[in-house]
Amino acid sequence: MTFKEYDVDREQVIADARQILKRIVISGVDQEDARKVLELAAEHKNFISVTLGLHPVHVERKTDKEIEAYAELISKNRRKIVGIGEVGLDHHRVRDPLKLKRTREVFVEFLGLAKEFDLPVLLHLRGSGSGSGSGGSGSSSTSSNVIEEGLKIIQDEDVKRAVFHCFTGKPKIAEIISDEGYYISLPTLILRSKSMKNVAKRIPLSRLLTETDAPYLSPDEEEERNLPQNVKIVYDEIARQKRSDVETVEAEIERNFTRLFGDCIAQQEKNKL
Repeated sequence: MTFKEYDVDREQVIADARQILKRIVISGVDQEDARKVLELAAEHKNFISVTLGLHPVHVERKTDKEIEAYAELISKNRRKIVGIGEVGLDHHRVRDPLKLKRTREVFVEFLGLAKEFDLPVLLHLRGSGSGSGSGGSGSSSTSSNVIEEGLKIIQDEDVKRAVFHCFTGKPKIAEIISDEGYYISLPTLILRSKSMKNVAKRIPLSRLLTETDAPYLSPDEEEERNLPQNVKIVYDEIARQKRSDVETVEAEIERNFTRLFGDCIAQQEKNKL
């Protein structure tokens, strides 16, 4: 909600979303954005919740001192957030082996923050899709490869709660993630993705969440900008794949959301943060 795509009518977009949704979660992708999302959440208490992370595509632009300062900012605001993220790996836009190595190191550092503050992690894991993979061998680094790598990292770091944001992997790896007790979040892109439809069909409702990834991934080919309330489209598609009713899907996903973020939200409301 802090991106430039909403600069013209941000408050109206939020007002429209409030008519349909109970709450939304937005993510600060770097230190500058973090300040904006915290301010926006303060203006819309009881509707906007916040996660703070360092998106992997921003890591190479930050010095160690800047990352340390950002970690301190997160620490100071830890009672105002509900998770750490987006953090992770992006082989699509970060392909240089040395830059990938540093991205992994920063990823692990932010996982440490999540454990220290007992917060869930919002994971961004994207493969290259073309060109050379992380090893520079000329082979493609698929989404499932990177998701498997990210899964191993969070397991090695003993992360207990995580969301695989905007999941683009195959159903098989989705089943492994689900069996490990983590959550898979499906975006509005599900309308155009056979693989996502299969994930929705095969993964238990108790392990699914929904999202828009707005302003990206608009379900309307004539409208480039996505909107928060379009998440309803994902509920509808999951219901179709499950041969269930939308009310059941919405209720179960709300329970998942509450299990993941509910304690933080309740504490913030109690402390009026």
